[in-house]
Amino acid sequence: MIFAKGHGTQNDFVVLPDVEARLSLAPAAVAALCDRRRGLGADGVLRVTTAGAALAAGVFDRMPDGVGDGDWYMDYRNADGSIAQMCGNGVRVFAHYLRASGLESADEFVVGSLAGPRPVVLHRSDATIADVTVDMGKANQFGTGTAVVGGRSFTGLAVDVGNPHLACVGISGEELAALDVAGPVSFDPEQFPEGVNIEVLTAAVDGAVSMRVHERGVGETRSCGTGTVAAAVAALAADGADTGTLRVRIPGGEVAVTVTESTSYLRGPSVLVAHGELSEEWWNSAQS
Repeated sequence: MIFAKGHGTQNDFVVLPDVEARLSLAPAAVAALCDRRRGLGADGVLRVTTAGAALAAGVFDRMPDGVGDGDWYMDYRNADGSIAQMCGNGVRVFAHYLRASGLESADEFVVGSLAGPRPVVLHRSDATIADVTVDMGKANQFGTGTAVVGGRSFTGLAVDVGNPHLACVGISGEELAALDVAGPVSFDPEQFPEGVNIEVLTAAVDGAVSMRVHERGVGETRSCGTGTVAAAVAALAADGADTGTLRVRIPGGEVAVTVTESTSYLRGPSVLVAHGELSEEWWNSAQS
């Protein structure tokens, strides 16, 4: 059972090539694999398969809108084993793996997800490093909300980027650095019944913001791709703008986000760190 380990701005993933979707990704096994002491350690798992195979295997009940049977499909699981609709950093790593492994030869193709199709462009790619742009789709605002992070209450903009976010603008850089983002957070469960990713960020200065994120099902991560898009939308809105391009600085690096009237784009790096083989005995024992 082969695997690869990669990251996008230090949001790290175990990649499991499983084109026929034969693996059982039980939540307990995914959680064990992502555990940084008893497993390989990661923020999530990316199963590499096709949409048709995923449908036949019961990964989802119906094909996501706009996704075709023959499209590549990113079956993404959070570190706690739960299924996630979308992961912007994960798509970059997924696309990079396809090219580096020889499964895909084109520089532009579509990656399917529960959130729909995500066209990708690989500007540069080798066995280790890639520079990838993902068309993330339209980011939709759906009101405001509040959350408590690190014992401090924040008001933010609710943004749907294929998954729910609450992006809270206005903290200073010094306050952001000192904030306990890793600790428990609270939010309105009626507004976010399936949980929410919470971004805390500075206002835009010279075309850039700094952000930290608490991801649902994971906790604080070094980066969150969909979160950087939500952060850019919120920072632009705070300045009275609906569109524009911002650099978003996260603990794991920096990405560029462009928001247009019809869609949004995320451009950033992917790094494939290692390839290896999982023990079948260990994997089977971790299923329950």
